Amino acid sequence: MVRSLTGQVEAAISELDGAYYRLVLLAGPARSGKTRTLCALTAQRHWPRINVNMELSERLLELTHRQRAVHVVGILEDLVSQQTENVILLDNIEILFATALSQDPLRLLQSLARNRAIVAAWPGTFDGTNLIYAEPGHPEVRRYSRPQISIVTTDAAASENPTRSPEGTP
Repeated sequence: MVRSLTGQVEAAISELDGAYYRLVLLAGPARSGKTRTLCALTAQRHWPRINVNMELSERLLELTHRQRAVHVVGILEDLVSQQTENVILLDNIEILFATALSQDPLRLLQSLARNRAIVAAWPGTFDGTNLIYAEPGHPEVRRYSRPQISIVTTDAAASENPTRSPEGTP
């Protein structure tokens, strides 16, 4: 039986107990259903959904370019800590890949997922081994081999059997 994306994400969250990083990535290209899935989870479970691009960019506008890279982590931590639920949904995270912010998006998401479950819409692909953002040669390209997190993909072939990376230590 093929489970819906919301069902796959809920199942991945339920398996996070004891995980060092309580992070689930919903990986897929643009228009593949990531936002729709997060909105459905918000409607069904009342988990807060944060539009990271919008919220973070509003707060970074008043800072200088140098200050932005320094304060981005703290601002994002504040956005997440203001939520009272144990599961937080992060959507539209592309700003985290901006070269001007000098961040490692996956490590940043992992740090947010130490004390509560974070589900983030990853705007890229997972091929079973590599988590990828952007094409080779693109200035914001990121490639993570065997990430130690739970990943649900939006593509039909992988969605029948969501991939869960083995649990790891920091």
